[in-house]
Amino acid sequence: MAGAGASGPDKQGKAKRLKAELGGEGGAAKAAGELRELLERVLAPAAGPGGGEAAGEALEWCRCLLSGGEPWDSFVQAVRAYDPATLCGLVWTANFVAYRCRTCGISPCMSLCAECFHQGEHAGHDYNMFRSQAGGACDCGDSNVMREAGFCKRHRIKSNSNVPCVPKDLLMMSELVLPQFIFSLIQHLREGYNEPALDLPSEKDLHKILLVLEPHVSFLEDLTKMGGAMRSVLTQVLTSQQFYKDLSSGVGENACAKKSHEKYLIALKGSGLAFPEDKLTCGMQEQGAGTSTLAVQGLAGATATSGQGDSSDEEDQDGSQGVGKRKRVKLSSTTKDQSIMDVLKHKCFLEELLFWTIKYEFPQKMVTFLLNMLPDQDYKIAFTKTFVQHYAFIMKTLKKSHESDTMSNRIVHISVQLFSNEELARQVTEECQLLDIMVTVLLYMMESCLIKSELQDEENSLHVVVNCGEALLKNNTYWPLVSDFINILSHQSVAKKFLEDHGLLVTWMNFVSFFQGMNLNKRELNEHVEFESQTYYAAFAAELEACAQPMWGLLSHCKVRETQEYTRNVVRYCLEALQDWFDAINFVDEPAPNQVTFHLPLHRYFAMFLSKAVRCQELDLDTILPDQEMLMKLMIHPLQIQASLSEIHSNMWVRNGLQIKGQAMTYVQSHFCNSMIDPDIYLLQVCASRLDPDYFISSVFERFKVVDLLTMASQHQNTVLDSEHERSMLEGALTFLVLLLSLRLHLGMTDDEILRAEMVAQLCMNDRTHSSLLDLIPENPNPKSGIIPGSLSFESVLSAVADFKAPVFEPGGSMQQGMYTPKAEVWDKEFDPVMVILRTVYRRDVQSAMDRYTAFLKQSGKFPGNPWPPYKKRTPLHPSYKGLIKLLHCKTLHIVLFTLLYKILMDHQNLSEHVLCMVLYLIELGLENSPEQESEEEESAGGQERCHDSWFPGSNLVSNMRHFINYVRVRVPETAPEVKKEPPASTSSDGLASSQNSGTAQVFSLVAERRKKFQEIINRNTSEANQVVRPKASMKWSAPGATPQLTTAILEVKESILSLLIKLHHKLSGKQNSYYPPWLDDVDVLIHPEIPRYSHGDGMTAVERILLKAAVQSRLNKRIIEEICKKVTPPVPPKKISSAEKKTLDKEERRQKARERQQKLLAEFASRQKSFMETAMDVESPDADIAMEIATSEQHVSEAIYDCVICGQSGPSTEDRPTGLVVLLQASSVLGQCRNSTEPKKLPTTEEEQIYSKDTCAALHDVRLTTLQRYFKDSSCLQAVSIGWEGGVYVQTCGHTLHIDCHKSYMESLRNDQVLQGFSVDKGEFTCPLCRQFANSVLPCYPGNNMERSLWQSHSNKCMQDLVQEVEDLQEQLGTFPSETNLSKEMESVMKDIKSTTQKKYTDYSKSPGSPDNDFLFMYSVARTNLELELVHRGGNLCSGGASTAGKRSCLNQLFHVLAMHMRLYSIDSAYNPWRKLTQPMQDKNPEQLPEVPVLYRDVSSLLLIQILTMPQPLHKEHFTCIIKVLFTLLYTQALAALSVKCSAEDRMAWKESGALKKNTSGGEKSWEVLLGHVVSELSKGKIFEEGETEELTVVNPDSVECYLQQFCLPFLRITSLLQHHLFGGDLPSCQEDEEFTVLASCLGLLPSFQSSDQFTSASCLNWPVPAFDMISQWCSELASFADRHPDQVKALLIQEPKWDLPRLLQLPENYNTIFQYYHRKTCTVCTKVPKDPAVCLVCGTFVCLKGLCCKQQSYCECVLHSQNCGAGTGIFLLINASVIIIIRGHRFCLWGSVYLDAHGEEDRDLRRGKPLYICKERYKVLEQQWVSHTFDHINKRWGPHYNGL
Repeated sequence: MAGAGASGPDKQGKAKRLKAELGGEGGAAKAAGELRELLERVLAPAAGPGGGEAAGEALEWCRCLLSGGEPWDSFVQAVRAYDPATLCGLVWTANFVAYRCRTCGISPCMSLCAECFHQGEHAGHDYNMFRSQAGGACDCGDSNVMREAGFCKRHRIKSNSNVPCVPKDLLMMSELVLPQFIFSLIQHLREGYNEPALDLPSEKDLHKILLVLEPHVSFLEDLTKMGGAMRSVLTQVLTSQQFYKDLSSGVGENACAKKSHEKYLIALKGSGLAFPEDKLTCGMQEQGAGTSTLAVQGLAGATATSGQGDSSDEEDQDGSQGVGKRKRVKLSSTTKDQSIMDVLKHKCFLEELLFWTIKYEFPQKMVTFLLNMLPDQDYKIAFTKTFVQHYAFIMKTLKKSHESDTMSNRIVHISVQLFSNEELARQVTEECQLLDIMVTVLLYMMESCLIKSELQDEENSLHVVVNCGEALLKNNTYWPLVSDFINILSHQSVAKKFLEDHGLLVTWMNFVSFFQGMNLNKRELNEHVEFESQTYYAAFAAELEACAQPMWGLLSHCKVRETQEYTRNVVRYCLEALQDWFDAINFVDEPAPNQVTFHLPLHRYFAMFLSKAVRCQELDLDTILPDQEMLMKLMIHPLQIQASLSEIHSNMWVRNGLQIKGQAMTYVQSHFCNSMIDPDIYLLQVCASRLDPDYFISSVFERFKVVDLLTMASQHQNTVLDSEHERSMLEGALTFLVLLLSLRLHLGMTDDEILRAEMVAQLCMNDRTHSSLLDLIPENPNPKSGIIPGSLSFESVLSAVADFKAPVFEPGGSMQQGMYTPKAEVWDKEFDPVMVILRTVYRRDVQSAMDRYTAFLKQSGKFPGNPWPPYKKRTPLHPSYKGLIKLLHCKTLHIVLFTLLYKILMDHQNLSEHVLCMVLYLIELGLENSPEQESEEEESAGGQERCHDSWFPGSNLVSNMRHFINYVRVRVPETAPEVKKEPPASTSSDGLASSQNSGTAQVFSLVAERRKKFQEIINRNTSEANQVVRPKASMKWSAPGATPQLTTAILEVKESILSLLIKLHHKLSGKQNSYYPPWLDDVDVLIHPEIPRYSHGDGMTAVERILLKAAVQSRLNKRIIEEICKKVTPPVPPKKISSAEKKTLDKEERRQKARERQQKLLAEFASRQKSFMETAMDVESPDADIAMEIATSEQHVSEAIYDCVICGQSGPSTEDRPTGLVVLLQASSVLGQCRNSTEPKKLPTTEEEQIYSKDTCAALHDVRLTTLQRYFKDSSCLQAVSIGWEGGVYVQTCGHTLHIDCHKSYMESLRNDQVLQGFSVDKGEFTCPLCRQFANSVLPCYPGNNMERSLWQSHSNKCMQDLVQEVEDLQEQLGTFPSETNLSKEMESVMKDIKSTTQKKYTDYSKSPGSPDNDFLFMYSVARTNLELELVHRGGNLCSGGASTAGKRSCLNQLFHVLAMHMRLYSIDSAYNPWRKLTQPMQDKNPEQLPEVPVLYRDVSSLLLIQILTMPQPLHKEHFTCIIKVLFTLLYTQALAALSVKCSAEDRMAWKESGALKKNTSGGEKSWEVLLGHVVSELSKGKIFEEGETEELTVVNPDSVECYLQQFCLPFLRITSLLQHHLFGGDLPSCQEDEEFTVLASCLGLLPSFQSSDQFTSASCLNWPVPAFDMISQWCSELASFADRHPDQVKALLIQEPKWDLPRLLQLPENYNTIFQYYHRKTCTVCTKVPKDPAVCLVCGTFVCLKGLCCKQQSYCECVLHSQNCGAGTGIFLLINASVIIIIRGHRFCLWGSVYLDAHGEEDRDLRRGKPLYICKERYKVLEQQWVSHTFDHINKRWGPHYNGL
């Protein structure tokens, strides 16, 4: 090992030397040998267990040798210079964000990395962003997959020409070193693999080896990234057979290599693969006869599974699941081509490397390396061939894998890169039999899970189907192989090969037949099933993916006439497979009862290719249809499904559990319908058009089990159906016939018409968003068919049929998305109930469509009542399907229609309006589609056709309608009323219709008819083919209809269809003679029968429309209608009313009366509710201007009366039984977010932008308090400012009151309620019992009278001095703690609640913790917070005036009482009472250790609250005004002082002088010039002005000074006015912004008389209690003495910043992509990782990890923590990967929704669709509004606890 352990420089030296020698002439061979030895030594796998160091050492050597001793980096640079690659080829793994542009893509799998996408030009293209599921690679530069226009700037240049040739010596060493390096990798893989014992791969061992090899593979990956030159060397090494032979054959002296070769052979054997030499020499490829038998014998035992041991194993595993209990069926593998399944021979490194990659279940690193090589063309071809060669082996490994999901993803990651390229796919198909391999492998895979089919004949069935309970199907393990198959079939050249190859088609049909009849349902008749199997998911997925998608792929290549041959082939083999299937299940003519399978893929292949043949290839349908007998068989199972759908919806399958409903819904659901129900109905239409119509109709009614119901008798017995299901089954049968006869999806509609019809149907059910429409409209399920959703026709059809409703906001906060709604003319002309019925998954959608239709007709005034579904004209039938019309003109149908009309008229049971509606629809269809005009004289024609019965003469509906039927013979139970009647003696016909059948009509039996017809056809066929007549299927289950008590009666009818219709019209209208033929008045009706007035309406309209059409079609009909109308009889049943019926009539009347009573009650209730809504609440919109003062506002009532919403009693609040307001207390930092700039902050989206919270209101207040605390006495500091800018407590109420004791019992009941609530009762949370608004405390109402409100209106004439004195005396009175009443207890407890609402750090500001000053400060700050917030809600000023908008929601009055009661407990030492300092000149006391805060530094609003809250309540208005006047003088002085500091020295001098001049004039105390001059001169005594100049106010003229002073004083005036409004009532005046100051001042009583505004100055509001100059001098002297000690701080503290902008959220960029691209790769500042769920705070822009454990602190995750620090418990976060906003409020959170919408006004949660998103400003405004008004709790409904885990 001497060489191996060499140090860096030695290695370089040696490498240089070797390179030189190898390049030289002479010693090249010797050097090569030396190099080989060196490498063998370094790379020996023996060094493997030595772990990391050895591996690192080996790689070090390789780097040195490759670069020939040069530094590695410079070598990399050198190689990169020769990179000719024009492809990007970047490989990514799952979860990578990539792009797909449909405008630029040729293959639908095309994808681009973000960099190439943004570098390309895709503006306005149809692109989307997606998260890769299986991984992928960037296609930029590959013109096979995408159009060159979409290439990015880097890959646009075709650079092959100008890349210089690679110098030979640069890569010379690589060519020698790499083979050994790759071989050593393979040796490691061989060594590490142990054949797993008993099929349990020891996954740990595999992972260990992979970890050791990680550096090796990464090294190879780095090499691939060096570009084209290095890739071609690697390709040469990987694909060269010579290298492989030399190194790995295991021949030679190296023992180590021998051993590894043996392990390799063992691994091959263990995989069930033979190394060809072991079998017979390489003759295997030619498939000598001997070999194949040998292989088959080896196989029959164990179907390609490893060893015989495991097949039994697998069964045991399955047995335990209860699903797989049925024994598997093994097929003997005869048809297989053994070479495909079982032979692998490796000829080069690449092949063995892939073998091990598969063996190790596709390790991610290996996959990435193999894919990174793909830009090299030679490699791509070699690799694809190798991949195909290993295909069968991949399938086997996949089947055994425990991680089949990950493995599937990795397989597809590779295969999609290979097979999306048509050129490559074609080449491999030709050279490597790709199609054979794929089909065989799929067939083989499915064979492992077959079971015997139980359909039809359980015992003797030979058919096998897949078992949907097996893991293979349940976990979708087959999808990678199927998806590859679909992928290659999308290439025309490949699909053509498939369609031409008969052998392949046979095999494929064989494969499809495995799915035919899978997942059979048997109807449970007795108990409910105990275990609801969910296998149907697997079954539907399998049919869609494994059968339907390949079918659509093939169909997309059969578009033109030249491809007729292909269709013939498919149809031929399909029919053969179907015939085999019928034989295998022993099917004759009757399906087994109570069984249904929804899976008939063979039928559907047959149907879809037929449809294609007629539509696109102009084939004659009859040339490819089978004989009648086959058609009869073909129609049975699809018809069975239609009948079963009806049974399921009639709840006949209810014992099978919910899953059967699930199947019925999936069958018609948008992703499945055009591969399932549409082909089924089309196939039935084809059969119907070719079979005898009477046979078909009778089959339908028999399948739907309603044959017995179709009798004229009023009673009947149904042997196969309970009477409760009869009605819905009859409706089902008729609806099915209407669908069958009206749908034209495959019978002549063009693609655009279909798209339009689908879209109209979906829009009629409900308004839809763009994406849900795309999803609901069935597109061709094969994604590669080229019909792209979102293609041009989609958009143009959408704009033609629908109007866009922009995303609006409802006041309840529920956010609408942008919706499309049908245009009026669509409702008018295109609404098609038939299409709606076909496409509804839930029955309620049909109702919804009808309701919307009704609403439209009412609104547009077209029809007022309840309309019936309109009749819509159909597109003409394609000539091939003309036979379908025969159904409408066959006697059987006419008899059914006649019978049903008669029964409805006679009110027989089990008939409904829906039945009548469908009957009329069928009649109308018949009239619309009548065969050629009948000859008028037809009746008189001689030899009239004598038919099988005497019901109707012919088969044309037009003539049959007028045919009178006199008598009918019916079979009835003996109890029936009909039996009593004797048949009348004369049976003469009525004379109107000249019908000759005087005999009675006979009984008509549908079943007998059908049997007869069937027998005829069978016999006809058999006589032709000389076959034996097949025995009839036994009839054991269709119990014969003749139960003993049936007897025959003759019924007198004497009606024709026309007369029945006219009588029905009378019945529907409830009037005699209501029908009058319209053409008697207006002959035009017959000429232009299309009259709009008939197109919408109810049953009467429908009858009129039909009669009109009948009259138009035949003169005779017209005459007969007129005659019937002339001699119309009273409505038919002329019965005496029996007592039983009397009862029912009485019942009806009673019901009617009850209904009326109920209506009355409801109306009364509604009006009550309305009045309650008006007075009480309007939670939803915070701005509703309804003022409801909590205390009733009448002046004369002495006490306020409250209603308790729990016990309903009214009364005053008393000391013993206090009433309280329902309130929500929440901590809020909204105020602290105000900034002093008007321009909003933006969310940072680049590294340069950052947000610092230096300039927020909270930060500045904080700094101010800390500064004060540094220089002044703590207790006085804590009264000089307010806190609560951050974490202040906001109190809001819904305005409802309750007794506090009632509330306690209510909370008790909530506590015991086990229902999961959205709130936590233990934290005191509840919802208001009346309006359900969220709350968490109760604020006691102070039992006061309302008299003071009126008292203050009389002006008192006391002089200012007396009032000042009174205020002082009142403050001196100590607040005694009131006696222990219930009220005071409640006040204490609510105070505790208020305190505990916010965090401790927001309440403790004093230096000595727990000092009473803290509480004092906190209490008045609560009042301040609530006043300030109300001001913010009003938009920051009081211009709008009026009663408080939050009036009814405001509880400030009550809150003040609670705060005042507590604050009175703290006495202020009279020496320190600020009131004295403000109202009397005092001499300086000797300062103690720290002085008090100078008066001019104190916050005046805080002083106001302190003064008011420490006075006894209720306060007198005159005292309140007095306090304001005094405080205003201080405020004004502060304004002057601030002004003096701000202006320049010259200005100061000027003012000082001008002020001194005017000082002695009268009114000097009310002139700002005088006062300013005085302030300047007083302040000049200290060192205040000496510090550096701060010049802000440059232009100083009197106006700007006045303006500055007013702005300075306004905030105080606003707060004071609000306070006055809450304490004393009275409205706030409204005003213009520029006169706000004067209006507020006069409102507060500062302005004695309001003068005109031109000469108004703010100084005129001053009322000095003592001479102004003395006071000012005293206040200024405090500053002067402070300035002597700390000159630097004086100014900063004087200038307060009164102007704050309203709080705003951060401004978001227009396009969401800007945010996404910056944040989704951004690393978190705390844990420096890229978070899995990044989020960003919209208040301050902080980037956080949502749910990230990385940033957890003391069990709080980062978002929750941030919401506490930033918003005192309220956080608003934008989740970057989901585009959704999430709100955290305390311990709960909710998803708020998204403020980014796509071009169609839709959210894209989780970015699933990946469309470009744009900001919706309205939504963002609403979010901001809810944040500022603290209404998240009320407006958002879905809250849940987050347990600190966000």
